[in-house]
Amino acid sequence: MKSIDYSIKQVRERIYKACERSGRPQEEVKIVGASKGVELDRIRYAFQCGITDFGENYVQEARKKIEACDFKAVWHMIGHIQQNKIKYIPRLFDYVHSVDRFEVLEGLERFGKPMRVLFELNLAGEETKHGTDEKGLKGMLERIRELKYIEPIGLMTMPPFDADPAYLRKIFRRLKTILEEVNSEFGLNMGELSMGMSNDFEIAVEEGATMVRIGTAIFGERL
Repeated sequence: MKSIDYSIKQVRERIYKACERSGRPQEEVKIVGASKGVELDRIRYAFQCGITDFGENYVQEARKKIEACDFKAVWHMIGHIQQNKIKYIPRLFDYVHSVDRFEVLEGLERFGKPMRVLFELNLAGEETKHGTDEKGLKGMLERIRELKYIEPIGLMTMPPFDADPAYLRKIFRRLKTILEEVNSEFGLNMGELSMGMSNDFEIAVEEGATMVRIGTAIFGERL
């Protein structure tokens, strides 16, 4: 468990230095512990070390952990949302990062619980990854006012894992630009940029990330 404590300190230090390089206060960046495949005891220890937010990829796995959770964590759905799993999300999660189609919003709306959502964009056009494009994003935002319980708060992306730093920077910078453009076009005030994981979060922070989804750099390699 001590390795988790040390890893969190290292991640915080790297975020601090990235913020310093880009002239940002460290407080602007929230660490979301990506806890897929991590047992609840280790999540609890990370919580005791100061990580309050955790991101899960699969509803079935998350459900077991969250229902057994005995500490006040904030839970983020960061994985692809299957239509038949939407019914569980409002009860389990505080944030949804991975909205990529309007049907997900409609499904969440039916439960009558305010939900903070981010829209996932696949800016690299990878066929193996989920996420909408700019046209799809604008299509959802054109209809967002039809929904009473959905609060749009930002955008999310996941660039290619093995991309070079210059390309990563381009992707992250583009996401920030799109956020500014759609805020202006649709009269919104979204402020969250969920971008950056264990392999690229420093670049993401330098380019404006407000949420970084950190798994391996905190919990180590998982099976």
